[in-house]
Amino acid sequence: MRESGKYIVGGLMLGVTGFLCWYFSTVIAYVLVAVVISFLGRPVNDLLGRVAFRGHRLSCAARAGVTLGCIWAVFVLFFVTVIPLVSGEFKVLGDINASSVVSRLEEPLAALDGWLKGFGFIDPGQDIRALLGESMGALLDMGSIKGLFGSLANTVGGIAVFLFAVTFISFFFLKDSQLFTRALLAALPARHEEGVRKAIDSIRRLLVRYFVGIFLEVVIVMTLNTIGLSVIGTGFNHAVLVGLVAGVLNVIPYIGPIIGVIFGLCVGVATHVEVDFYAGMLPVLAYTGGVMIVTQVIDNVVLQPLIYGSSVHAHPLEIFLVILIAGNVAGIAGMILAIPVYTVARVVLREFFSKYRLVKSLTRGLDEP
Repeated sequence: MRESGKYIVGGLMLGVTGFLCWYFSTVIAYVLVAVVISFLGRPVNDLLGRVAFRGHRLSCAARAGVTLGCIWAVFVLFFVTVIPLVSGEFKVLGDINASSVVSRLEEPLAALDGWLKGFGFIDPGQDIRALLGESMGALLDMGSIKGLFGSLANTVGGIAVFLFAVTFISFFFLKDSQLFTRALLAALPARHEEGVRKAIDSIRRLLVRYFVGIFLEVVIVMTLNTIGLSVIGTGFNHAVLVGLVAGVLNVIPYIGPIIGVIFGLCVGVATHVEVDFYAGMLPVLAYTGGVMIVTQVIDNVVLQPLIYGSSVHAHPLEIFLVILIAGNVAGIAGMILAIPVYTVARVVLREFFSKYRLVKSLTRGLDEP
């Protein structure tokens, strides 16, 4: 009876904990985002701690403030320099009529329609021109983007609260590097203290390497696409737009790069709608697709193995299956968060369930430098 009572009490406590996590999910999200920011800012904060001016070192509060200022400066610089350029390009694309684009492609689309129907890729009752017109309209129609900005404007108060809360919490996590650890230890039995400290140190190291790698991947993919498209004759503004969209979408595993290439081809069609298809537009599409495919090859062969393999120490097949499962469970958001969440789960399993063979197999290599 006593054993069953322990299980009942444990189940009730677990249920109450789950309910509280769900009820205060917004606050927990603020804290977790602040934890990640403090992890990313820790190297800068530690570097400032080694800097002395006339024999005096910066206080913990000053180092935390300067670190947050640097992080904010990067975001502000990005929005000030890139967003106005991209917004202007979206306005230009928004003025393009998808129907006129499709009408200019009447001859090649008719040939493509016959070829696809001949091989059974589309039903005889379908028209490839109508399908392409709808698809291009969805990609080039800025109504959804305007609606997005409108919804963001309506929730500006919530965004302001989010930014203030995350900044405020991040400041104290940077000021006191052990604050989050002590708060977590206070809610757990004392016998787990050593394991929790080791797990947090491992999570911090792995997540910093992962997020820094992801940031560099986005920047490199954007830069390579921008340079390549500029070299083949695409206008610089168009090249920056395609490069930015492709770089950001690259964060979405597997699906994002494909959407980025399709978007780049649609921009190529929309910006060369007045030229002859075979003499002018087809070479542009070939060059555009070639540049973006070469960029993806570089990303897949060089960048992703360094980020996914070296930073989180997981096998490519293992990563693929995790992303696939996360996508089925939570869609695109799940695919984006799959690797960080899986990394945290592996560290926790290694520290507290390492006696199991499956756990040993899944967590192999986490301690590698």
